[in-house]
This record gives sequence, structure tokens and C-alpha cells, in this order.
Amino acid sequence: MVAIEKHLSTTVLVIGTGGAGLRAAIELAEAGLDVLAVGKRPKEDTHTSLAAGGINAALATMDPEDSWQQHAADTLKESYLLGDPRTAEIVTRGAARGIDDLERYGMAFAREQDGRISQRFFGAHKFRRTAFAGDYTGLEIQRTLIRRAKQLDIPMLDTVYITRLLVHDGAVFGAYGFDLGSGTRHLVHADAVILAAGGHTRIWRRTSSRRDENTGDSFRLAVDAGARLRDPELVQFHPSGIIEPENAAGTLVSEAARGEGGILRNGLGERFMNRYDPARMELSTRDRVALAAYTEIKEGRGTPNGGVWLDVSHLPRRTIMDRLPRVYRTLLELQMLDITRDPIEVAPTAHYSMGGVWVRPEDHSTDVRGLYAIGEASSGLHGANRLGGNSLIELLVYGRITAQAAADYSRALTAQPRSAPAVARARAEIDDLLTADGPENVRALQRAIRNTMTEHAGVVRDEQGLRAGLAELETIEKRMENVGIHPDIAGYQDLAHAFDLKSAALAARATLEAALERRETRGCHNRSDYPESDPALRVNLVWSPTTGITHEGIAPIPDEIAALMEEVSTVGKLAE
Repeated sequence: MVAIEKHLSTTVLVIGTGGAGLRAAIELAEAGLDVLAVGKRPKEDTHTSLAAGGINAALATMDPEDSWQQHAADTLKESYLLGDPRTAEIVTRGAARGIDDLERYGMAFAREQDGRISQRFFGAHKFRRTAFAGDYTGLEIQRTLIRRAKQLDIPMLDTVYITRLLVHDGAVFGAYGFDLGSGTRHLVHADAVILAAGGHTRIWRRTSSRRDENTGDSFRLAVDAGARLRDPELVQFHPSGIIEPENAAGTLVSEAARGEGGILRNGLGERFMNRYDPARMELSTRDRVALAAYTEIKEGRGTPNGGVWLDVSHLPRRTIMDRLPRVYRTLLELQMLDITRDPIEVAPTAHYSMGGVWVRPEDHSTDVRGLYAIGEASSGLHGANRLGGNSLIELLVYGRITAQAAADYSRALTAQPRSAPAVARARAEIDDLLTADGPENVRALQRAIRNTMTEHAGVVRDEQGLRAGLAELETIEKRMENVGIHPDIAGYQDLAHAFDLKSAALAARATLEAALERRETRGCHNRSDYPESDPALRVNLVWSPTTGITHEGIAPIPDEIAALMEEVSTVGKLAE
């Protein structure tokens, strides 16, 4: 059967319709450029919509002494000195503009009685700088951006899976993919491409990402095009993901549950945080609480299903209903569990990719001319620990800046050579999978990768485990040569899963190899065989399958920011 192929052309192609992708598309449309946004899941249900806590900007609405410099200082300190100072400055300087943009689009922020945007403490911020919309901040941002995109008539395709970026002589000229329902191929010619397809946290067994999102698509697309990855081993594990049901394992129980007075107990009924952070107890940092829970489980003091108990049942019922409505509803829907009466069984869950595609701080351009990466697909801001609330503002700041850079790149082109062999390779890649009829099941191999990463590259790592993980991954990669792909009347999801598997395997290899190279403990990266930080490893690890791992120095921190990098009091605050 001859495949149907649609040919599309646009000035800038945006891959991903979450917050980062939509903000970039809006900027391009407002500038009068043609833009096309494509995604593999409905734009109303992207990962951005799950963000609950809030969005950071030094607006000084609550604390007049706040400044972008202090915001940058807090960001870099929490990064364990692996964040890029130039990136931190760009984001924190541009944060207020990002909030203004959302207001211009009609975002409904929580406000004080006099009309000021409310801001609250979140994590290790010196001042109150986290704006919010209840505990649905990300969802409200996503709705606001979708509404603005519709006002601008931005074409958006929700069911197109991009399989390969098209590159000729080191420059991108578009992308290739297929429709998840009909299988129709899509050849998209574009002057520039903005990659906003998320991170790689779905390659762990327990993750806050939903099924079939954050499978490492951005990593594979970028690397196959000739780009590199930076710090793929730096992954933030959230301490409280649910364990059951299996198809929802890793779904977050908001940190607000601990912030409101929730207590953590092990399988023996012991309140264990006094062993790890007796001063802050459950209000300790996310990485420390995750490590504590992991240790209790690993040493045999876990719950029957391999977790710990998070208990809010001692709180007044009204407090739970008013302050934790999302948590209450989620547990009732997924487990028929009434958290006003019973504890929640939780375990650490992979939550956020702090590493990602290597980009320049000025405009998030990559090694490939005309290719940019933003959002969780990119790297540079967060280092070894993400400051709570920074991910959402990063989307807005770089969505705008990178869109402008892509527009300038397009305007400067005198011609754009295309490559028939590059398109032929993209077609052949899909053809080969569609004719694959081997005995290996794609879903089983995805599970094998998740098991390997959970066992050998989870909250705590060591040399022996990482090498064992690489050996297991090599076996899985061999098995991948014999997969069977069987689209049916329901659509081409099986083909999409096969490409997800390719992405997961690449992301897993990058993560394992970089984790092996980082022989130290720093932030989210815990090496039991190297329990101390190594000053010589205050570098970014840059990975590609062709050059391996290189050590990249970090720019000096400007004096005006360095002078503000101090320990921030977390008394009475939920740290992150």
C-alpha cells in the first residue's frame, strides 16, 4: 500500500504544544510570521497543565526588597552551582515581562484585596515571588495560551507524531512524521524548528509524567539531527508519587500535603524524617526527603508495596477539603481512598529533567543551524536542583526570546537547500518499522528500560549498578532489532510506541553514561560510592553518541549576584 503523504510549509515549525511551544508560537504569530505547532497529545492535556505550585517573578508585590538579582542568586544556589549564570540572569530579568504577557492574554492570577498579584513563598526563595492560580497554575497558564493562540488563528495539529528532523549540511529544513489516527505522513518544510517536546522522566517505572509523554522524544530528535545533550543524569525525583494503581504509579501527591502538616512514616509506623533532617522534618528539601524515603524502603522499613506512608488524616477535614482539594479528589478517583481517614502509600518518583538538549543561553540555539530547544527539552537553568516555580517562568521567557531568534534566522536566509536523501531516510525509517514483524513486543521493551533505570539509576546510584544498567540496556537494544509493529483499525499508536522506545533507549544510555561519569554527589545526583561533592566536577557533562562525554566549564557568576547567594531560611516554609 502506498502511504499518503501531506506536504506542508511554514516559516517556523514548533514541535510540542505545551506551555513552551505555545508561547513561542504566539510570539511568532504576533510578529506576523507563519507558524505551525504540532503535538502528539491534545494541547489541553499537555504536561504543563499538571504544574500546581506557581510561577516565579521578582514582582516585589509582597516584599518590596525583592529583585531579579536575588531571584538569580537563589536559582544558582539551589542549582548546586551547576546552573548557567547567563541563563539565570536572562530568565530572572525577563520574568516580570513573562507575567505581564500572561496578564495581557487574560490570565486569572490570585490577587490581594487591592488588586496586586498575590505572591507566596515556595521552596528556597528568600522572598515571596511565586504567583499562582489556586493549585491549578499550570492548567490556567495552558488554557490562557491556548485561548490566545486561537485568537491568532495559529494552526495546531494535535495528532501528529514527529519522527525525524530534516537536516542538510548542518542546517534544519523541516521535519517528518505521521498522523496517529490515520497514519498519513506529514512532510513539513520550515526555515527553523523549535523543539519543545519535553524531557525524559517517563523512562523510570514511577514517574509524575503520564503514559506516552516525556519519553525522551526531544533528546532523540535533537541528537539524530546532530545536536548534543547536557547533564542528562540530573533528574529531580519528587518524594511523593502514588504506588497504585499501576497505570497511574508515580502520580504526584502535591508537596502541599507536607506543607499543610502531613507526616511521613515508614512501614514500622516510625516518623523517620528525624533521622535525616531533624530541624525541618517533612519540610525538608525535595531531594533530601526523596533520599530519606528511598533509604527507608531500601533498608527494609518500607510499606508492603515498597513505599512509605504520607498521612494527613490528623488534619481537620475542612483543612484538607479547602487546602488539598486536588489531592483529595485524585486519591478518591484512583484508589477510592479517603485521605481524611487513611494514609497514602507513596514512593519517590521521577519528576523533572533538569538536563536536556545543549543550547546557547542567549537564544537557546543548538549545534544545528535553525534548530532551537526550549522548556524541559532544553538545559542550562536548573543545574542539579530546580528552584520551585522556575520551570513555568522559563517557558515564557525563552518562548518569547527563542521565537524572536528563529524569526531573525529565517529573515536572514538567502536560500534554504533541502535534501531528498534526508527525506528518503525519514520515509524509510517509518517503512522499516511498519514492515517489522519480529517477536519482541514494544511495550514489554519499554517496561524493561523503565525497570533498568529504576533499579540502577534511581534516587541513589553507584558504579556497579550503573555498569549493570548499561549491560542490561545493551541487551534491550539488541532485542529492539526484532520488534513487531501492528497498527490496526484503531490507529497507529503501535508505531508511535516504537518511536517512543527508540527515544527512551537513547535517553537511558545518555543518562547512564553521564551518571557514571559524574563520580560525586551533588543535588539530585546521589552516588553512594562518592558521597561528597567534587570541586573538579563543578562542570556540565555534554553527551553525544559520537563524541561521548566532554566536560564543559561554567561561566563565572557576576559579583552582583554572587554577593546575594546566601543560605535562605526555610523556617515554617516547605523547601524544595
